[in-house]
Amino acid sequence: MLGDGSALLRKTIGQLLDDERTKILINLADVNYIDSSGIGELVHAYTSVKTRGGELKLLHLTKKVRDLLQITKLYTVFEVYTDEPTAVRSFQSA
Repeated sequence: MLGDGSALLRKTIGQLLDDERTKILINLADVNYIDSSGIGELVHAYTSVKTRGGELKLLHLTKKVRDLLQITKLYTVFEVYTDEPTAVRSFQSA
């Protein structure tokens, strides 16, 4: 559940950005539910990465998470991938 890991996500994204690692792929394969704070953290992470000139993309959304992102209209904000090699290559072509 991403809501429980919100603080960890914020800390991890912050550390990556501090290390000037601005191409970030978040694998959500094991996330079955995202609460409102988790959605907020994803948006915060996306904004933080974009502000630093980077890209944040999502990988392996479960059906519940994908449906939630569609309901909240965030599915159109994030680049979402089902295949890791394709997702990684997308950073190189950007």
